[in-house]
Amino acid sequence: MMMEQSISSTKLEQLRNRINDEDYLYEAIQRIALVLSNELLDTFKERKYDGRRKKRG
Repeated sequence: MMMEQSISSTKLEQLRNRINDEDYLYEAIQRIALVLSNELLDTFKERKYDGRRKKRG
């Protein structure tokens, strides 16, 4: 049990250090933005080509 606590504490400390690193935060935000953008584009493409597209006229 004691070993698990020190491993968790070590990981927690590493995460704290990363959060305080501006470069890490910038890269993390960029990755999140890329994933969200890709998801939005995929959703748009699925809607456009699955027969739900509005007909003109």
